[in-house]
Order: sequence, then structure tokens, then C-alpha cells
Amino acid sequence: MRQDDQVTDRDPTLDPALDPVLDPAAMREHYRAEGIAESELAAHPMEQFARWFGEAVRAAARGAVYEPNAMVVSTADADGRPSSRTVLLKKYDERGFVFYTNYGSRKARELADNPYVSLLFPWHSMARQVIVTGTARRTGRDETAAYFRTRPHGSQLGAWASPQSSVIASRAELDASYAELSARYPQGEQVPVPPDWGGFRIAPGTVEFWQGHENRLHDRLRYAAEPDGGWKVERLSP
Repeated sequence: MRQDDQVTDRDPTLDPALDPVLDPAAMREHYRAEGIAESELAAHPMEQFARWFGEAVRAAARGAVYEPNAMVVSTADADGRPSSRTVLLKKYDERGFVFYTNYGSRKARELADNPYVSLLFPWHSMARQVIVTGTARRTGRDETAAYFRTRPHGSQLGAWASPQSSVIASRAELDASYAELSARYPQGEQVPVPPDWGGFRIAPGTVEFWQGHENRLHDRLRYAAEPDGGWKVERLSP
């Protein structure tokens, strides 16, 4: 049998020709016709974020958005090699955006070397994104402790049990650590704040509001910080 006559088994999930439904190039989503205009924006990007976040939360209450406070955090190490992960926004105000993590995690180590960071809120079902660039600083221990006290008991134990981003031998090792902590701090007993766990506040330098528009002519309006503390709004080509 010639080589070109041989029958080979191919994984259809890796070969869209065998199942065109899986071809990403053929996937199309038609976005809404209405967009956003400069005249509709708030004077401060955090006020505009509050408007859109409120709409996303209300959409989530209807089942149209899943975890509206989920955001992709992108960092880079000292050599400029990037990494991304999804975390949950826990606070926002005029100073910026706050999330919490283990300070030994990859993102925390990278932020220690390089404080520049990007956030992305992907509200797909609303054809919206918010994209933030800025700098990260650790929150104070009092602020960290205040938030830690609001976490469910199991999440408090989890912050102790997981050496985040570290290589571990097995799931059993993680479960054993959690079980030991659960015995040490049973439900109803106060769990201390881990010394290597806390928050980061991202002070924005730019905040872009992206609204999907028909014909891929999306609206992109970006706030950029100015030296005097004000903000200018720029329209970006899609």
C-alpha cells in the first residue's frame, strides 16, 4: 500500500475540516447596532465604570451575565514575559480596582518585580469590555483584614491551605492541609489572616470602554490620565 493510500485516524477536535462546526474562523457574532458616544460618558472613568458595572450586575440577576466581577489580570515578569489569569474584583472606588491573592503567587511575584498591570472585564453577552492599564500597590493590612473577615469560613481556610502557584505532589496533599486547618479552626472560630495573603489596588492610567457595533466598527472610548490629575477621552479606531 502506498503511503498516500493509508488511512489515518485524525482527532476531529484538532481538524476543523472533519467538523466545520469547530472551525473558529467560521464563527460569527453580530453585535448590536447602537454604540456609545463621548457625550454619554461620565467625567471620571471610575464613575463610568460604576455605571457599566451596575448594568452588568443587573444583567447577571437576569441570568444574562455570569460573574460580572470576574476580570482577567495580566502581568509580566522582570524579563517582560506575560501571564494572565481570571480573578474576582472585590472593591472599586475613585482610587482604583482591588483584588486579593496569595503574595507568593505568580501574579504577586511578578507585580513585585513589575507593578504595571492590565485588567479586562469581558461582558460578552452585553458586547462590552472594559480594559484597564495601571500600576499595582498592596493594600494596607487593616484593609486586607477587614475584607478577610467577610470571606466564608471555607475560603478563609483555603487561603491558608493553598501555597498558590507552587508545585504540589497531589490533590491529596491539598485536601490534607485543608482538613488539618478545618480541625484547628472549626466553624465559628476566628481564622487569623495569613501573613502572606492580601490585596492589590490597581490605580488606573487608562480605562477603555469597548462597545461592540455592527460591521465590526466597534466603539472604543478611552480615558487617559493627565499630569494635572484630570482625564481626557480619546476615541480609538476599532
